[in-house]
Amino acid sequence: MLAGMTRPALAPVVRLSIGDRAARALVSEVARRPGPKTCLLAGATPASAVLRASLEALDPADTLAVVPPDPAEMRDHLDGLGRWVADRVRVVESPSEVDHADVVVLADAVTGPADQARQSLEELAKRLRPGGVVCAATPAVPALAGGAAAELGRMSVLYGAGSDLVLRNLPPVRVHRFAWSAIDPKVLDRLEPVARPSSVALSRDLHLDSHGVVAAGLALLTAALARLARPESRRWLLPAAAALPVAAFFRDPHREPPADPDLVVAASDGRVLSVERVTDDRFTPDGTPADYLRIAAFLSVTDVHINRAPVAGTVADHFLTEGGYAPAMVPEAEHNLSAYTVLETPRGRVVVAQRTGLIARRIVHRAPVGTVLARGERFGLIRFGSRTDVYLPADAVEPMVAPGDRLYGGATPVARWR
Repeated sequence: MLAGMTRPALAPVVRLSIGDRAARALVSEVARRPGPKTCLLAGATPASAVLRASLEALDPADTLAVVPPDPAEMRDHLDGLGRWVADRVRVVESPSEVDHADVVVLADAVTGPADQARQSLEELAKRLRPGGVVCAATPAVPALAGGAAAELGRMSVLYGAGSDLVLRNLPPVRVHRFAWSAIDPKVLDRLEPVARPSSVALSRDLHLDSHGVVAAGLALLTAALARLARPESRRWLLPAAAALPVAAFFRDPHREPPADPDLVVAASDGRVLSVERVTDDRFTPDGTPADYLRIAAFLSVTDVHINRAPVAGTVADHFLTEGGYAPAMVPEAEHNLSAYTVLETPRGRVVVAQRTGLIARRIVHRAPVGTVLARGERFGLIRFGSRTDVYLPADAVEPMVAPGDRLYGGATPVARWR
């Protein structure tokens, strides 16, 4: 038992496996934050995938404190990993020995009663620096989590800084990141985009969104059923041939944002439709009209449809507006069904509008209110041809693109902060 904490805080009622994929999601906040930083890992054993992922995520200037169930066993294990680990990692008996941490990771899945789960996280939160984050996972199947799943969900509404569902774990888990105070703007500008479990790696630089895996699988299943139903017919070739282009639509390539933090990047691939100054009263907290520079981009059916944050910020609001399905390249598309993501940044509010088109009928959004997004970080997608608009504070930026210019989401600069 860890000193100063009750047993349920770090020892789940039912021990559940955290595999490599879920472990990487759990420590993503360690990997994305610039160093030097201090991290605290609670409840890890030498065999823990979360321990391995934490060590891999450390920068040379970082330090890691580990609170294991068996300190002696952990010290022996870490001693065998070499000088690099020994210089950066120390074993402590209790979280109370760590005064301030930038990131706290709970290595075990949180299960059991709701009040014990809340107590565990609040106890660990006392170790955080301002702007720090606690990362914890809970089974996605409520029956395996007890009241903990509902409690972490409730806390995510109040303190959530991000959430990911990891299906490729046994059992599937939901990873939560909690922040009790705002992140330092200097740290925010240097955040790296977090890797999303919804993106399946095909190669180092090319991923496939999980929607593409499902869509391609359904196409192949339809082909197989058609072949079984009518083996003499060749109609099964049509869905079989569609599987590859359907999957290609959901491709998710790696994109590297420019090094200059004063550059605003494109929220999507496509071509610029318009760059204009508009006035809107929907994005300010009190409904006061404000002037924005709006950069609208059209995405054809062959473009990458992953949407990325044009700037680093915290999701302050997200809302939908009803509308039609006009072709995305015409001015009337401004009034199509749209999803608005409002980002609070140190330089003012920035908004990304995901708009449907003639073919596009489904908007996917993965960044609930409170989520902290790095510049260029994935937060959703639009299924098939569509339009993406970026609203920037008009007097705070200078545009760098013009109608007709080609954009690559997360990489092409579209404006510069003055």
